[in-house]
Amino acid sequence: MLKQRVITALVLLAILLPSIFAFPPYAFALLMVVAVAAGAWEWGRLNQCGQGAALAMGAVCGALCLLAWYMQLLAMPLRMLWLVAGSAWVLVGAWLLHAGVASWSTVPKGLRLAGGVLALWVAWLAVVQARIMGINYLFSVLVLVWVADIFAYFAGRSMGGRFFKRKLAPSISPGKTWEGACGGMLGVVVCAFVWRSVDAATAAHVDSLYTRLSQVHLAFMVLAVVFLAAMSIVGDLVESLFKRSAGVKDSSGLLPGHGGVLDRVDALLPILPLAMMLSSL
Repeated sequence: MLKQRVITALVLLAILLPSIFAFPPYAFALLMVVAVAAGAWEWGRLNQCGQGAALAMGAVCGALCLLAWYMQLLAMPLRMLWLVAGSAWVLVGAWLLHAGVASWSTVPKGLRLAGGVLALWVAWLAVVQARIMGINYLFSVLVLVWVADIFAYFAGRSMGGRFFKRKLAPSISPGKTWEGACGGMLGVVVCAFVWRSVDAATAAHVDSLYTRLSQVHLAFMVLAVVFLAAMSIVGDLVESLFKRSAGVKDSSGLLPGHGGVLDRVDALLPILPLAMMLSSL
């Protein structure tokens, strides 16, 4: 299993990294269209759609991305879209985690399907706009999620249950602890200060999420990255809730050793529009 995970990760990096560094970023935008279309296909399967209907959902999501590209939305400031999408993630995520797994099946199927496609479409717009803003900015957002996940894992493994008797969300993801969540938040704060310092020491002009947030105030940067770390956990838990409701372990088997596309981007789906929202303040 470990060998399979490593091979898949290396193949993905070999495809992803050249597209990120390519200029202009057309290859990256097209690659992300494929990714969100695959995610929409998985979303259809998680919501009991047949193979044909799931493929149609993937096609619709990909077509929406291409239509937005054609309409030049990528070049427009989409502040209201980021605000609406970010607020929706906060409110709907809070409701889902409070109501539990059983609540998801009470939502009308059409609304579930449309909401998933829209979330993936907004994430595509956000990640491509982030790349247009600069490679440093894009990586500052991606690394925030990776750091939160890594620090949460090690903090949870080493200190889980030591300070908090109750798990974070025992009915959704029994392995997650409050100690892990706190460790992830601490990790992103350290990352933000280190990244900002490197930006300041760089001779050439660079732009990152942390530099933008600190232009308001350092305290604002700290609060913002802690909030984003918390929302990355929400994204992870919400996808776990969907999979428990569907009775599956992974969103698909598209990525051997890693599950599906949604399993890899679950934490990014809320973070991307929220990072763009905070950066546009």
